Order: sequence, then structure tokens, then C-alpha cells
Amino acid sequence: MDFAFDNVTEDYRARLLAFMDAHVRPAEAVAEEQVRQAPDSWSYPPVLRELQAAARAAGLWNLFLPGEYGAGLTNLRYAPLAEITGHSPVLGPAALNCAAPDTGNMELLALFGTDEQRERWLKPLLAGEIRSAFAMTEPDVASSDATNIATRIVRDGDSYVINGRKWFTSGAMNPACEILIVMGKTDPSAPRHLQQSQILVPRDTPGVVIRRGMTVFGFDDRDHGGHAEIDFVDVRVPATNLLGEEGGGFAMSQARLGPGRIHHCMRLIGMAERALELMCRRVASRVAFGRPLAEQGVIQDWIAESRVRIEQARLLVLKTAWLMDTVGNQGAHTEIQAIKVVTPEMAQWVIDRAIQAHGGAGVSQDTPLAKLWAAARSLRLADGPDEVHRRSLARRELRRYEGARP
Repeated sequence: MDFAFDNVTEDYRARLLAFMDAHVRPAEAVAEEQVRQAPDSWSYPPVLRELQAAARAAGLWNLFLPGEYGAGLTNLRYAPLAEITGHSPVLGPAALNCAAPDTGNMELLALFGTDEQRERWLKPLLAGEIRSAFAMTEPDVASSDATNIATRIVRDGDSYVINGRKWFTSGAMNPACEILIVMGKTDPSAPRHLQQSQILVPRDTPGVVIRRGMTVFGFDDRDHGGHAEIDFVDVRVPATNLLGEEGGGFAMSQARLGPGRIHHCMRLIGMAERALELMCRRVASRVAFGRPLAEQGVIQDWIAESRVRIEQARLLVLKTAWLMDTVGNQGAHTEIQAIKVVTPEMAQWVIDRAIQAHGGAGVSQDTPLAKLWAAARSLRLADGPDEVHRRSLARRELRRYEGARP
């Protein structure tokens, strides 16, 4: 068993670490100031465009996407790169055009889009010229079970008409968002997992009504382009806007969420590493009750436990990435669900201890820790809540013993 990264990965890691140190980390304070002064709280700060230009010049662009449209990296090669961008989750992924929800939407278009759809929407997304949104979750149903989705997509001649309400539609608040991928039911009488379809809806289509932006623990979550609550009122789009085939929406959502979950998990590991670094620097420089905080036994326990938990999570995520490359997403289904449970909980725990070590500064705007904690806690709900993944994992484990004698 070889735990070393290959030469391609090491080359990308070296260049990306240098890019983060030279460009991204110095831009964090600039971005914060630009955000404070911006009249629109949902836009990316202008400094991001400078970072994107630098990333493209450095050959660090669209790293997440395998095949002809991206850098051609495997999941195992991309995973440690996603971790590095997680050290600065607001700027890092977006600087490389590797930010959700665009990553998942580009994957859907690459996998299921027609040539016309790819030319119209995938091409400008790959170039970072526009942003996109994914509309699946609904406020009036338990969306952890995607088959509950009630939004209707009804064929009418050469068009589809969409009616329904979505919320936490990631990416839709960003002014650069031009296209929504909407999931709804085309045939409620079909088998349970064949009722849904996905369709491309330009954001400026009549009947698309942005009701409000949704905050996350009080933050606008601009690194995901902001979340929106949206009404779709008799929204009419050409039938050619259907993504894939009718009834394929549920399967496409699973195809989208598999890579998305591993990307989130690797970024979470990077966030945990950033929190551990901040904790260590803080306790090494602060004195309480006559000695440095770093000499307090409870602090040392937090640091040791943080390192153990980070390493455990990273190994499981890398195993999952390897399985996705070798046996496919379906073959790695158990591990994908496992990392989605383990990694946000780990990151939340580490970030919480870092906050505690900082005292009042930990919950203030003077450190990134409060935002990191909110992001980690939110990801225990996004892409399926912990309980759904645990239920599926338990049922799969129990099936191994069906019919076994007590």
C-alpha cells in the first residue's frame, strides 16, 4: 500500500501551495474590506478576478473536472488540491473556478448536456464568465428524501412549464448567475425514482421570482454564491432545455452529489487544518495563570485529538477518491456516505476547539473561525443530512447478515 502522491499530484500541490501563499492568503483582508464596502452583499469581491487571472496563468484552472473539459485529474489527484483550497474557503476554490455549485453543474452539463447546451452554458462556466445555481431543495417537503420534491415540470408542446418553490438554491443570489438547473417532477405516476427530471432555466426567464436571500447562521455564504428562495410561476422554457432524459433527474442528482461530496470533504479537511494552525499559533503566544496556554494539559489534548481526527478523516477520504477512480461512484457509495458523516463532524469539532482557544476573538470578525464553524455545521445538512447517510449505511451493513442464524 503506497501512501505517496504521484509526481503529477506533487507538482500541482507545490504550485498550488505557492499560489495560496503568494496570492490567496494576502487577498483575504482585501476581500473582507471590499465586501464591507460593497452595496451588494452577494457579489464576489473584485479582488477575486485578479486571483482568477493569476490562477489561469499558473495553470491552476478547472482542476476538479476530469476528461476533456478540465485538467484531466483523477479524484485521487484532485482530492489533496481541494484540501489546500479549503484553507481559504471563500477565495481558494473560486480563484481556481472550482467552487460549488458551479462544479457540480459543470459536471452535469459535461455528462448529460447536448452539444448546444454545452456551447451555451458549459463553455462560459468553464471560462469563469458566468455563475450558475442548483435548485433542488424545497421548503414545504422533507427534501432529504429527494423523491418528495413537489415542483412540477409539465410538457406543453415544444415547451416545458415549471411551477413550484425552491429554497437554499445555491448560487442564485450572485449577480453573475445566469442559469439555474431545476429539479422537479415530470411524471408523478412513474416509479418513485423515475418521476423527476432536471431542466435548464435562464435566471432572467419570466416567472422566476427571487423571494429572498437565505443566510446560514447569519452569514450570507457568498463563497457558494448565496442561497435563494425562489418561486417558479408558470415559467416556460423550450423543451430542448431538458437536461438528459425525462425521468432521469434523480439518477443525475446522485451522479452530481458523489463528486460534490468528496470535494466538500476535502475542503473541510483544509478548513480543519487552518483552524488547527490558528489554534497552535494562538496558544503559543498567550499566557494565562502564569504560563503559556500551550502548556495547559487540556489545550494539548485538543491539539493532539485534532491531529488524530484530521488524519483519520483524510485517509478515509483518500480511500474514497481511489475507489471512485477504480470502481466508480456506485462502487464507492458506502465510503462516500461515510466521509459525508465523518468529515463535517471532525471539522466542526476541531474548529470549535480553535474558537475556544481564542476566547472572544474566536467568535469575532478578527479570525475566520466563526465562518469556518458555520460552514462545517451547514455541511452536516447539505447534500443530505447525517441521519440519512447513517440510515443508509446501517441498512447496507445489515443486509450482509440477512438470513444469518442468531
